[in-house]
Amino acid sequence: MAAAWRALWRLLLLLAPGGGSRAALAPPPAPPPDSEFTFLLPAGRRECFYQGAPGGGSMEAEYQVIGGAGLDIDFSLESPSGVLLINEYRKSDGVHTIEPTEAGDYKLCFDNSFSTISEKLVFFELIFDSPQEDEDGDNWAEVVEPEEMLDMKIEDIKESIETMKNRLERSIQMQTLLRAFEARDRNLQESNMSRVNFWSAVNLGVLVVVAFLQVYMLKSLFEDKRQVRT
Repeated sequence: MAAAWRALWRLLLLLAPGGGSRAALAPPPAPPPDSEFTFLLPAGRRECFYQGAPGGGSMEAEYQVIGGAGLDIDFSLESPSGVLLINEYRKSDGVHTIEPTEAGDYKLCFDNSFSTISEKLVFFELIFDSPQEDEDGDNWAEVVEPEEMLDMKIEDIKESIETMKNRLERSIQMQTLLRAFEARDRNLQESNMSRVNFWSAVNLGVLVVVAFLQVYMLKSLFEDKRQVRT
């Protein structure tokens, strides 16, 4: 009998004015999937990328120069309304968070126009988070009777699983960023090794030439230049 009264009470809540408004509300738009990209930026060039974002969320932009002389680049970020949010010069990496986001396409630009010879290998990643919607859950908790709170435990389990999933995705993103750092360090070490080998060969060649000249000059000093007269 108690179960029948509870079912009737739920039906009255749905039929009451405003009772079904929660069910009619559309869910918030899902954020775009996180993305990462590595590209080669030639010397004297400027490349721009556009990424759409929903309103009211958060966006984290990370970039890293992993190859090229100097390992630096100019970076700028513009909002969909054309406002310049970030403008950096000659940076090797950066992490920026935009919260709350504005609905529309964000413009990310990487500028290597200051370099006339060296091209740059650039890695960047965009991470999106949807806005937190906790008000509906609090309102439903006020309506539900105490004995029905057990039915909401499944929601807590789903929330825990979702939190674990987000943390695992964040771990994957951090590992990707660490791989970008490792690639930059490896490229820097290989470039330094090439320079060391080149200048070592030059120094060795100079030493050989100087040694040959010294032997030749010493030999010329001890030569008997007197002419033998008969």
